Amino acid sequence: MQTVDLVYFNAGGGHRASALALQAVLCEQPRPWRVRLVNLFEVLDPNARFRKMTGRAPEDWYNRRLARGWTMGMSQELKVLQALIRVGHPALVRTLQQHWLRTEPDMVVSLVPNFNRAMVESLAASLPGVPYATVLTDLADVPPHFWIERDQRQHVVCGTPRAVEQALALGRAAERVHATSGMIIRPEFYQPAVLDRAHELRRLGLDPTRPTGIVLFGGHGSKAMLGIAERLAARTQLIFICGHNKALATRLQALPRGAPRLVLGFTTEVPRTMRLADFFIGKPGPGSLSEAVQMGLPVIVVDNAWTMPQERYNAQWVRDNGLGIVTSSFRHIDRAVAQLLADLDGYRARVRRVDNRALFEIPLLLERILDEAQAVRQTAAGLPMA
Repeated sequence: MQTVDLVYFNAGGGHRASALALQAVLCEQPRPWRVRLVNLFEVLDPNARFRKMTGRAPEDWYNRRLARGWTMGMSQELKVLQALIRVGHPALVRTLQQHWLRTEPDMVVSLVPNFNRAMVESLAASLPGVPYATVLTDLADVPPHFWIERDQRQHVVCGTPRAVEQALALGRAAERVHATSGMIIRPEFYQPAVLDRAHELRRLGLDPTRPTGIVLFGGHGSKAMLGIAERLAARTQLIFICGHNKALATRLQALPRGAPRLVLGFTTEVPRTMRLADFFIGKPGPGSLSEAVQMGLPVIVVDNAWTMPQERYNAQWVRDNGLGIVTSSFRHIDRAVAQLLADLDGYRARVRRVDNRALFEIPLLLERILDEAQAVRQTAAGLPMA
């Protein structure tokens, strides 16, 4: 039985969601693997000293900012964070070495940015020959030192041609760059639809004859949803998913409306709810964009100074593939919706051409990486091949 560790953290939610989705499919398939989830922050701060000092976990501060829309200046803050990581690199490596020696994985798969240099170096020093793979949960890297490091021991799994180009440009050996057809999304998004859409819309108080938009800004919502609701209240039927943000859901419920509106809090039925919609409105997050496209929904996203650096390429990906509308501000959301609906069939046709099978491609890539690493170790030890 071989042990595969999937490293994640809870900042933003997408890293943990990707780890859970990958764990689910790996455990369903007939491989002699024990798949463990490893929360990186718990490894680096096992006694929760940061929480004790500040009252919140590190990722809670980040998620709270996302919910309030406080994303201006994150490019500069990212540089500060990366500088702190460089300063703390020796201590990070020591802590991680102790973790790897204690837990002894046969393979480490990172689904987090910024910390890969420390993780790959510590793994190589403590468990030589154990393979390390970074699976990008963004459509592209944000060089330098975000996802892709120059260390040749790091395998990189890329979900777009742009990310592949970046990995090769950074000097990554071609045999350690692995392309997939998209981002990891949960298995439920691949399940066939069994749904009477018109009946379900009526049951929820919505009009099945109207185009329906779904508004989603991750698991913690965003105050931008209030402005969208106000600007589209008169004519556009919308479903809002607010996640864990109960205060936002309450405020949306209280807004005046002309067109029907459905406000939901946290739900495990996002795929089912997306099937009720005709188009998607949200931030250009790689997970939510990929989920919407998988459900056949053209998208409307924003790209401006408030867009986080790791999500800026995503808007370009939407433009390049003709998957929807990119607007400079949700103040123009009414015009964006009108433009999308004027050619809804065209956008739908382009969305349907995207065939994302990354969730099922990555296990095969990881299996190959692990088998090759095992063969190298056996050869070095003078053992016969299995």
